Amino acid sequence: MNILVTGASGFIGKNLIAELKNRGFNNIFEFTRDSDPELLEIYVKGCDFIFHCAGINRTQNEQDYMEGNASFTEHLVELLKKHDNAAPILATSSIQAELENPYGKSKKTMEDRLFQYQEESQAKVYVYRLPNVFGKWSKPNYNSVVATYCHNIARDKDIEIHNSDVELTLCYIDDVLAEFIRALNGSPTVCGNYCTVPITHRITLGQLARVLKGFKDNRKNLNIANMDDPLTKKLYSTYLSFLPLDGFSYDLKMNKDARGSFTEFIRTQDRGQVSVNVSKPGITKGNHWHHTKNEKFLVVSGEGLIRFRALDSEDIIEYRVNGEKLQVVDIPTGYTHSIVNVGATDLVTIMWVNECFDPIKPDTYYLEV
Repeated sequence: MNILVTGASGFIGKNLIAELKNRGFNNIFEFTRDSDPELLEIYVKGCDFIFHCAGINRTQNEQDYMEGNASFTEHLVELLKKHDNAAPILATSSIQAELENPYGKSKKTMEDRLFQYQEESQAKVYVYRLPNVFGKWSKPNYNSVVATYCHNIARDKDIEIHNSDVELTLCYIDDVLAEFIRALNGSPTVCGNYCTVPITHRITLGQLARVLKGFKDNRKNLNIANMDDPLTKKLYSTYLSFLPLDGFSYDLKMNKDARGSFTEFIRTQDRGQVSVNVSKPGITKGNHWHHTKNEKFLVVSGEGLIRFRALDSEDIIEYRVNGEKLQVVDIPTGYTHSIVNVGATDLVTIMWVNECFDPIKPDTYYLEV
């Protein structure tokens, strides 16, 4: 199948082409505003399906909207008629087509021409009035407020919130792509005269700003946002894609002493925290027990001896662990326990505990094994 994608270098087009290739579609005609105009006719003549993603979202010259959205679509339709090609067309419109602004009018004109062409040619036309689409590769100050906020917050720049109570309808790029693939396979989600992406999310502008700022703060407080929430998960993936090239990494606070170090890595409100423990050769750490708090130890480097003793017993239980054979050792409640570095190199242990440390209620009681 030969697939034509107009607006191939734009936000949606770029993501779409990547996904089409993931799914084994390799005969893709990519047309951008920088392409040789004569290529469009060649592509139109030979294509079997058209993703019409080209358009102008923002411009200083209002006439550009009609040129980039309506006139280009008219040209595309005329080429299809010239070559008698009734390939299905999927077109990206906007919810602003309902409004009387220059951008909305240009999108409405585009829609009307495509529906007219559908009646003339009997070709299948799928028009999607998309809400605020967000995701990786979107452009700040162009595609969506999510892109602008992510870009600025990741760079410690101010963001503008004119009305924090304004509610947005957001649509994630991966959900858009999944729907577009369904349309390509002849099963679009139809709603009246239009097609729609069935998964959308609603959030106020103020809430959006707080969520995105929280992602930045999480590098300091080590919290991980609630990934059970679909919108939060999608926003976090989007935010990370906007990190500056020199900002992928961040430092952790290492609590060091002569015995080694202990460093918190990740905190969650409902699934505890993860830390990295480094012990020097011969060093013993632990010798305490918990009522309710429980842990998992995973030695990833070095050789260790994890020792247990039930509070009502004199018997000592031992587990030898090393970085050559990764084994998780559960630390049950009611057992005093310790970990000893019995090797010649540093012992590095990943430690998970089911609750974040609370200095008011530490649930940690010293007792030698």
